[in-house]
Amino acid sequence: MAVSAHRLLNSAEDPAGFSPIAYTSALPSSPHMASSTSSRLAYVDWMRGLACVLMFQTHCYDSWLGPDARKTTFFMWSQLGGTLPAPLFLFLAGTSFALVTNKLATKGLPANQIAGTTIRRGAEIFGMGLLFRLQEFLLGWGWAPWTDLLRVDILNTIGMSMMLMGLVCWAASKISRGPDPRFAMAASAVGAALSISLLTPMLWTVWRPRGLPWPVESYINGVHNLGQPQAWLFPIFPWSAFAFVGLALGFLLQSEWARQRGAAIFFLVGVGGVCLIYFARWLDARPVQLYPVYDFWHTSPNFFLIRVGLLLMILASVYVWCRWGAGQWGFSPLIQLGRTSLLVYWVHIEFVYGRFSILAKRAQSIHSATLGLVTIFLAMLVLSVLRTRFKRTGG
Repeated sequence: MAVSAHRLLNSAEDPAGFSPIAYTSALPSSPHMASSTSSRLAYVDWMRGLACVLMFQTHCYDSWLGPDARKTTFFMWSQLGGTLPAPLFLFLAGTSFALVTNKLATKGLPANQIAGTTIRRGAEIFGMGLLFRLQEFLLGWGWAPWTDLLRVDILNTIGMSMMLMGLVCWAASKISRGPDPRFAMAASAVGAALSISLLTPMLWTVWRPRGLPWPVESYINGVHNLGQPQAWLFPIFPWSAFAFVGLALGFLLQSEWARQRGAAIFFLVGVGGVCLIYFARWLDARPVQLYPVYDFWHTSPNFFLIRVGLLLMILASVYVWCRWGAGQWGFSPLIQLGRTSLLVYWVHIEFVYGRFSILAKRAQSIHSATLGLVTIFLAMLVLSVLRTRFKRTGG
């Protein structure tokens, strides 16, 4: 593996793998929105930190709660909250990708060079995903099956999504006739997101590519080696669609039309999210669905639209919180976690699911698991602060 530990830690500032410069004021903002210690936009980091907290609670309760606690309404809501972290990470990866692509274009780089740079970065994140699987397999030596090495996890999907976004942006820039290809890229990203979402139910059922080796098919529908698609994995269909939504929004927020409207654009984004949720619920209530197998929670385009609507509402709310609320009142734990989200993701897994779990798995009450969650949160926050200070001093 060509990814060094130093490069990995530097990449830990962003799960999409981009450096902090990806968050400079290319988006509608205000002088108070930028973090005092970084050029990154506060609401982007805050939103990524929120994804970290939701991820912590989902993993901790899933790993530690005993059989009786798993039957409670509390656990049900905890796992429902767990449907948001992966979309958040992928959505923000797409938004970051748009910012970086635009920055490279403003430097005058040709489309081929921009595509090569961004696709290589996606390949590095994909390589990190493979490295993470290798680490987990070695730490679980003796009980982890070898097939875990080929599990399609969230880092693998982020890397694959970035490579796909690079290809789509390259193709859109080639076919664009105007001087500014961002509209063509945004439109292509919307088309890609919808196509992935609409194809997912069929690729998980009647159109399954059964002739492919399972490690390859798993990237399409998460079949792994179990004979049927698995809802706990992160295949390209439907997960990469969230990255393409973020990509389209990133290009929209950088447009002259959005910049002229300043903060009002985020109000429109939030309203759009609400409308999208109601539209998806209306579609879901129709007596006849388009697909022969309709699985609302795992493959339905309607559930995809609902989650996209929630992402847009969260983005608008976080922007308001960071610009006019308490998001920037001194030290913000969520902004701090958001700056090192890949690092805390990488580390916390072993202390929740792995050999070094701080609590006995499947044996805890809600109270004891919550204490463990608080411990994990504080430990990851300390790790994040130490990493930031270490990097600031030149480490």
